[in-house]
Amino acid sequence: MTDFLQLKDRTILVFGAANRKSVAWHVGRVLDEAGARVVHVVRNEARREEVGKLLDKERGIKGSQSAILCCDVERQTEIDALAEAVKQRHGKIHGFVHSIAFANYREGFKKFHEVQREDFLQAVNVSCFSFIALSNALKPLIDPDGAAVTIGISDMRMAAENYGYMAPVKAALDSAVVFLAKSFASDTRVRFNAVGPSLLKTSASAGIPAYMDSYLYAEMATLRHRALATEEVANVVAFLLSPRSSGINAQRLVIDAGMGSNYFDREIVKKATKT
Repeated sequence: MTDFLQLKDRTILVFGAANRKSVAWHVGRVLDEAGARVVHVVRNEARREEVGKLLDKERGIKGSQSAILCCDVERQTEIDALAEAVKQRHGKIHGFVHSIAFANYREGFKKFHEVQREDFLQAVNVSCFSFIALSNALKPLIDPDGAAVTIGISDMRMAAENYGYMAPVKAALDSAVVFLAKSFASDTRVRFNAVGPSLLKTSASAGIPAYMDSYLYAEMATLRHRALATEEVANVVAFLLSPRSSGINAQRLVIDAGMGSNYFDREIVKKATKT
């Protein structure tokens, strides 16, 4: 069978796996199926043990956690240590996936103008600046024709109240993709892109206030009336990491099953105007 994606034996770092519902977990599975060497990077030792158990079940062998690296992206010292560990273990990599985001919703829903400075800045640090910091630290290790992909959102101008301040943070991430692509272009051919999925059923999204109502609405709004699957996002990420997407750089690919063009779906309008 033809190796269409041409990812066999390429080393890819995947940041952000937490459980079977994680985008990063699905990305890792797709890359593994394509023959890539997947190196998961998680936040801490507890997460490494959890993801290691998942890999043990997936591969039918024990000890997978030993191949998983840890890095708390809020700490520059850990980012630097990660780059050194990757260099020692793998030498060169062919790309990485940034599937990391955090927002403090512990106090529940607040209006956007009520966001606390420290919460907003932490969200920017974890969800956006970490992509820049990791790109900088890993630059010497990335193959000149490598690729980096981050996970954004499908629409940053749709002011979903319960999503709080994360849309502006994701907008910053989207802009960072463009500037990283331009910056790296001065001496490499490394490509930077983002995927922008609509609502997904993940454990992280479960922490967003009233998320399920929004998720069910998004499912109704897709052209196929079926929710976006995380596996569909992972497939696009794998494509963007592959040489087959060599002409795509500094872009955000929206993956929403047509939701963005279907807000006036007949059934949705009927339900909204029913008295």
